[in-house]
Amino acid sequence: MRADTGAAGAYFRSMRAALQGLRVHLAGADSPLYAHGLIGQVIIPYVDRLEATFSAWENRVGFMERFRISRADSGFPVFQNVLTLENDRATAAERLAAIPDVDTLKAEMADFILRHKAFPATLQEQIAERLYLEEIGEDAVFAPFILPETIRVSINPKNGRPFYVVHWGVFDGVQTLPMVYMATIEDSSEGIARMLVKDGKLNPDVEIPLPVGGLLNPEFARAFDASVEKNGAYSLSPATIAQNLDADFELLHPKQLRRFVLGPFYSAGVTENSDQISAILSKVRKDENAWLLTWTMQEVFSKSESPAKRGLWSSTPAREIYHIDTDDLEATRQGVSAYQKHALVPHDAYQALYASGEAESIFSGFTVHVVSGNQVISEV
Repeated sequence: MRADTGAAGAYFRSMRAALQGLRVHLAGADSPLYAHGLIGQVIIPYVDRLEATFSAWENRVGFMERFRISRADSGFPVFQNVLTLENDRATAAERLAAIPDVDTLKAEMADFILRHKAFPATLQEQIAERLYLEEIGEDAVFAPFILPETIRVSINPKNGRPFYVVHWGVFDGVQTLPMVYMATIEDSSEGIARMLVKDGKLNPDVEIPLPVGGLLNPEFARAFDASVEKNGAYSLSPATIAQNLDADFELLHPKQLRRFVLGPFYSAGVTENSDQISAILSKVRKDENAWLLTWTMQEVFSKSESPAKRGLWSSTPAREIYHIDTDDLEATRQGVSAYQKHALVPHDAYQALYASGEAESIFSGFTVHVVSGNQVISEV
């Protein structure tokens, strides 16, 4: 049961439609952005988390008056909402015990309406609070930091090192942007090599029940969690993050780092991050079609590794040398080897943008994906 929440309701309807459209795009086998299937596989669970988070926030609006959105910047809720949700998770079970179940509350609402001929706002607020607490108690929301998970293990045939594909999530508190990180990490520690490598290949006698929570190597797992959390800010370029991880671990070698930055999000009548886009979207009749969602995929990879040097008085560990595309000014500014900018827009909104004559300037540099029903048409 959803309360009539005015502009907030319109915002949540738009965001719900946007995340559903993004899910359709990610799941598409022919999606041009995700030729490498592992990327879509990694990101979809984070979209699940965002959907659960927005559903919980929408219920929270039903019993709390204050809910702020970063209207002029990212178009996502301000970071305080993320922190509040995280704090509420700690007391969810205790608060739920003090609230009747939904069926009981609905029966009380019906009885109240019959007896008093009025709407039971307090009971509706209790239902909203209960639904909110049930959702956040399931531990499936987008937290400020989502711990790393190892989803693939293999052996580099060139040097015999094991390597892991690891991902984690961060909700940036300054830019109010949800982000997903994905890294390929080689491991040169002797103990893990003895266990995982046999005849230059992955040891078939070792069963690895993927996915594994944290970095696969338990020797570094806790420190790796701390390092990626410390280096999760949007203000840090992917190259800087990769270099910091490389410096934190002598025996771990980040060969590739990808960052998926979701946003900004534009919603008619709610966000103010672009007067030009907002004015056009306001002409679209339905809230669920009056939005525009953008995202950026950034990547940095190692072009070589400087070998470790051992001397009598000092030693230097092996270090990665990352490629930055200096021929592309934007890639240089972002600190990446490569990047892609994408925009997802409903068919009705795309028609309005196109009819305005502003589509070319708005979508300059973006690959455009148009949502039409349960399909996404890409590279429009």
